[in-house]
Amino acid sequence: MYAEERQQAIADLLTQRGRLSVTELADRFTVTTETVRRDLSTLERAGIVRRVHGGAIPAASLSVLEVAVNERDQAQSDQKDRVAEAALAYLPTNGGSVLLDAGTTTARLAGLLPLDLPYTIFTNAVPIAGRLAGRANVDLHLLPGRVRRTTQAAVGEDTVAAISRLRTDVAFVGTNGLSIAHGLSTPDQSEAAAKSAMIRSAQRVVVLADSSKIGHESTVRFGDLEQVDVLITDDGLSSDDQATLKAHDIEVVVA
Repeated sequence: MYAEERQQAIADLLTQRGRLSVTELADRFTVTTETVRRDLSTLERAGIVRRVHGGAIPAASLSVLEVAVNERDQAQSDQKDRVAEAALAYLPTNGGSVLLDAGTTTARLAGLLPLDLPYTIFTNAVPIAGRLAGRANVDLHLLPGRVRRTTQAAVGEDTVAAISRLRTDVAFVGTNGLSIAHGLSTPDQSEAAAKSAMIRSAQRVVVLADSSKIGHESTVRFGDLEQVDVLITDDGLSSDDQATLKAHDIEVVVA
């Protein structure tokens, strides 16, 4: 692999993961840590990454790029499976109304829904609607709007208006980033508007996010940490981050 190809691969990986260490990158690309540091210096001069102690994050930790949904589904796959399984405990006990945000982890949760309880499901995600359309115990409502190719999510004024008329028992919301300073964030303005409406329309807000999203910030904030009731993540969450999030009165579940 030429240096330019490796640097592009590093930039792509950082966009997906949010933060990587020098040793992780050296192992992944089978090069020395000195080579990785030179690559990171080159990417930092180009304004693509920002070096931090022991590794790097996307420039200013603000990602304006999005990875297509089929590519995102492959990233952190095991962690997302565990998060989705843990989320089952936060479904309405005897069936009820649920908002499912678009996302690869919420799609996994949709596939795990129990068969023996009645649910009214509202979603703006075409893949989730396709997965649930044949379920006898699900009263499915696909929200209106323009479908984004990147995420296959319905967005726009019609989507936000439809969500604003709802009051569901729980909303399961995905996020591209979660930080103390910037709250919940995503790269796209229209997707942020839909997510923000979901948060306001649910009695309980459960955020599903693998640990690579924690400390990461995307361009558009769609929610404050004070609006989150539960965060379900994986065991990559540091003890310091867990303590900080709990101090913001968030129930943190490590799957």
